[in-house]
Amino acid sequence: MRLVIAEDNALLREGLVLLLTSAGHDVVAVVGTGPEVLPALLEHRPDVAVLDVRMPPDFRDEGLRAALAARKQIPGLPVLVLSQYVEESYAAELLGGGAGGLGYLLKDRVGRVDEFLDALERVAAGGTALDPEVVTELLTRRRDSPLDSLTPREREVLKLMAQGHDNATIARTLVVTERAVHKHIGNVFLKLGLPPSDSGHRRVLAVLTYLNNQGGKVDRP
Repeated sequence: MRLVIAEDNALLREGLVLLLTSAGHDVVAVVGTGPEVLPALLEHRPDVAVLDVRMPPDFRDEGLRAALAARKQIPGLPVLVLSQYVEESYAAELLGGGAGGLGYLLKDRVGRVDEFLDALERVAAGGTALDPEVVTELLTRRRDSPLDSLTPREREVLKLMAQGHDNATIARTLVVTERAVHKHIGNVFLKLGLPPSDSGHRRVLAVLTYLNNQGGKVDRP
């Protein structure tokens, strides 16, 4: 897999390069500032871009802006965004286009190598990978919505769906049958007024699009 890494923290940047090359991937470019990101992505057209949200010169949302701009010019470019903290507005904006090949992880997740590499693979394959803490924020900050009608088990299933897990993984995690998972997913879609389909990553994107557009605009921190 060919990768472009955009990260201003030198220690984390070198750690990512070592981790990814050790896993057999090819890091074709590494940049450390916001203005460098888009040119690198357009030049190398990687299989996945791994980007920090906040980068020099202003440390606001340079990485996110570059990711969104690159996906306009390279439709479907898989992007895995890293963030120091849960920033709901950034997650919502990244996912708002309703397309696949997107991930949003907290930087602490990189230290959990297997989880990080698994998320990278899901994004490269056109799926989604959301940090569990990000999903929790998206779910718990919504008030007076159909989410309130979900049972505790249905909310657990929804959280795992949003992280990008398939039915088999959800069943193993919750120690239930895949048939039970399928039934819970059907109930979730029914209660959220979404098409009762659980095929591929589109089910996750549909749910996230619904969640991200409830309750009005979220102010940025």
